[in-house]
Parts: sequence; structure tokens; C-alpha cells
Amino acid sequence: MLGTVQVYVFLILAIALFVVEVWALVDAARRPTPAFTTAGKRTKNFWLLLLAVGAVVGFLNVPVPGGAGTGTFLMFIAVVPAGIYLADVRPAVSGYSGRRPPRGGGW
Repeated sequence: MLGTVQVYVFLILAIALFVVEVWALVDAARRPTPAFTTAGKRTKNFWLLLLAVGAVVGFLNVPVPGGAGTGTFLMFIAVVPAGIYLADVRPAVSGYSGRRPPRGGGW
């Protein structure tokens, strides 16, 4: 019974890490390209590639329900770029909406 609980805890943890990776990837894709270089961060393509690789590795390491996990260590390594993006890059680029301010001061 303890083994079954451990498998489900591991499954929930793997899915939670994968969700964080996908969240970071989608957020980076929605940000305007100039925001990254204006904020002094690496390019948008760099972050998209890094986050996409992390999401793929995270997806491949989600265990099959009822089965054993494959790569615990890789699962935790794959979430590192997402954590760096969400903690450092996202706050820096969040101020850049990519929209132009309205022309004139009209109502």
C-alpha cells in the first residue's frame, strides 16, 4: 500500500512540475520579442527553445499511472529553466505590453 501512495505522490509531483514548465513556455510565447532585449535578458527565441526543451523532457518523465517513474533526476532538472524564467525574466519583461500608447490625449 505504501508503494502505491508513493507512486501517486510522484505522479502528482511530476504533473505539477510539467504544468509549471508549460505555463512558463506559454507566457514566454505571449510576450513581445523586443521586451526581452529591452529588459536586458536573452532573446525570446533563446527562452522559447530552452523552455520547450524543458517541457518536452518534463513530459517524457511523467510516469504512466500505475507504473514506475523513469527519470526523477531529469524531471527536476527540466523545471530549472522554467523557474529561472518565472522568477527573473518574467518580471523584467512584464512591463512591456507591445502595444502602442493611444495617440493624442483625447477622451
